[in-house]
Amino acid sequence: MAMRNWDEIHTAYHVAKQGTVSGAAQVMGVHHATVIRHIDALEKKLGVRLFQRHARGYTPTQAGQELLQVAAVAADQFGQMEGRIRGQIETMCGELVITSPPGEPALLAQVISRFQLENPRVVVRQLTDESIARLDYGEAHVAIRAGSAPQQPDNVVQKLGKLQIGLYASEVYVARNGRLELGGDYSEHRFVGHDREDHPAPFMQWLAKAVPREQVMTRSNDFGLMDRAVRSGAGIGFLGSIGKLDKQGLVEMVAPRPDWVVNICAVTHVDIHRTNKVQAFLKILKDAFRDRASSGA
Repeated sequence: MAMRNWDEIHTAYHVAKQGTVSGAAQVMGVHHATVIRHIDALEKKLGVRLFQRHARGYTPTQAGQELLQVAAVAADQFGQMEGRIRGQIETMCGELVITSPPGEPALLAQVISRFQLENPRVVVRQLTDESIARLDYGEAHVAIRAGSAPQQPDNVVQKLGKLQIGLYASEVYVARNGRLELGGDYSEHRFVGHDREDHPAPFMQWLAKAVPREQVMTRSNDFGLMDRAVRSGAGIGFLGSIGKLDKQGLVEMVAPRPDWVVNICAVTHVDIHRTNKVQAFLKILKDAFRDRASSGA
């Protein structure tokens, strides 16, 4: 029998165990008509009667008993395989794949370090990409995302915190070019921004409207690189923080604004959300974000 017939064989197995169509349907969670259709189709393919129908239910024929012996062995093997797979998922070993946007705060590195200290047999793969990992295809176990929360029904979304965004320049830059006057002449200033002029982040949209593109002299798709460019004196740019920002060597040009705030969330697929590895990582991640926000550090 081909593997595609397993559903019908599995149905026959349950009918034999329960003795009735209704009993098999209840155990399998299907309509009784589905059970009857599977049995009829299987008997037609084999060309033999597998059950004797009577008022009390279904009794396997000789051919049915032979088929069901094989089905019982297969069901047992499938059960053992399922147990092994679940055991591997629940065991603190193997891989944990995390995705995050480029330039995610250094806080994530601290979370990964603590997780690996507590779970030394787990290989952590942290992948940075602006594209969104498809969790339903198993491309990641945990996706850390900035901005609007995803709406897919199979996702579990947990809020981590808010990234406060302000506009800054280095003391070296200000000594050389002066402070920024909002609404003034930007021709004497250089800005650091995203390589995409149409980037959806609200603060980048503000920059696109307020500052001529030719004044955005340093461009990148990595917010971490933008942070370092601003601190090194390349130009005026946005810096974000959860809690208190390290302002050493910086001058605040525009204070963090409510409409520039970026929400950070952790997203997992419902099928693996409750596994031990994912839950252990999420606990450390949420604790770290909460501690950072409350301490202001």
